[in-house]
Amino acid sequence: MSRPAVRVLRLGAVPYAEALRVQERCVAAARAARGPAALPGPGSGPGPGAVRGGPAALPGPPAESVVLSEPARPVYTWGLRGAPGAAAAAALRARGAALVAARRGGHITFHGPGQLLAFPVLDLRRRRLPLRAYVAGLEALVLRLCRRLGLGTARALPPPFTGVWMGDSKLCAIGVHCGNHITSHGLALNCCTDLTWFDHIVPCGLEGKGVTSLSHELGQHVAVSHVLEPFLDSFQEVFDCTLVSSEDPGD
Repeated sequence: MSRPAVRVLRLGAVPYAEALRVQERCVAAARAARGPAALPGPGSGPGPGAVRGGPAALPGPPAESVVLSEPARPVYTWGLRGAPGAAAAAALRARGAALVAARRGGHITFHGPGQLLAFPVLDLRRRRLPLRAYVAGLEALVLRLCRRLGLGTARALPPPFTGVWMGDSKLCAIGVHCGNHITSHGLALNCCTDLTWFDHIVPCGLEGKGVTSLSHELGQHVAVSHVLEPFLDSFQEVFDCTLVSSEDPGD
């Protein structure tokens, strides 16, 4: 049985607000495409840890998407909690960063150049996938990517330490939103990010924890472009889908 198709939109280096705009178009397209049928089930021989869906196939263009981007400029964002106070916000703006409230879980964090942002727009109801299992799937795909890159000691920890870690330092932050069973937001993977931007906040609200990057851990420069293909390979394996390149989230 064929696997469900997921559109891939590679935005490149764009402002964070532009990635959000494209994401919202994808969310609207996923809601419009929703029908009574469930997504196809897993194809033959998915790898261990694949996040499996339901049994029936859907005709037509893919209803799900994943939006990939690299923030073009520094920005601090926060979710349902952890908004900075007026004085802290002014200090962050004075450093040259924008501030954006995001509709996701989690506290304040940083996004900027050298970071891979991935916003999967998946229909969890049609996949028959609980939200916690979806978050675990995001962690699993980053762990697969890390193994591909030679970071076998990367690990996921129980809540509240969501994400992927190297020791006590977070390599990848995860914060998701799920409305009417459609996911948005997702993960931020530090590739060659300037980590000093994190010094001015308590990242993700976790006192006493650090942040790290692929470049720091591997001892060499790792650009966002270097990890896109292995990231997408891991995405296909974990979410048991076929990825289809797309330029327009509404097509």
